[in-house]
Amino acid sequence: MDLKDIQNLIKFVAKSGASEVKLEMEDVKVTIKTGSSDKTETTIVHQAPIAQVPVSQAPAAPAVANETPAAAPAADDDSKYVVIKSPIIGTMYRKPSPDKPLFVEVGSSINVGDTVCIIEAMKLFNEIESEVSGKIVKILVDDASPVEFDQPLFLVDPS
Repeated sequence: MDLKDIQNLIKFVAKSGASEVKLEMEDVKVTIKTGSSDKTETTIVHQAPIAQVPVSQAPAAPAVANETPAAAPAADDDSKYVVIKSPIIGTMYRKPSPDKPLFVEVGSSINVGDTVCIIEAMKLFNEIESEVSGKIVKILVDDASPVEFDQPLFLVDPS
């Protein structure tokens, strides 16, 4: 289990509203507890002889919690634009394959139903289609970056 898997697990548990989740594997035991103040606490115990891995992964929980509030003020500045959000948790790709051109770029005109990106979730590639016509003003997520449910991906000027 690597750092990205743990971060995705923390995000999933926080969104699900569960108060406690325990996951035990051969060499890893993870317990995630959420309190009434929506603060996420993570305990990671490795039974493997490598002691440095938990130390480097423990600060991941506060970093994940701090990313969400930082995105909210940016949305206030761009309130005249329509936001295309991620419908699922996964990894966003801006191209259908490495040798193909990008689906959209800043300044691209899009119509309802146009594919704007692909999100890979559990080895399935899901095409994300635009629900609005307009012009791409800002791309909020880098290519091959992890995204969470309802995370803003693109800003579209509908005029």
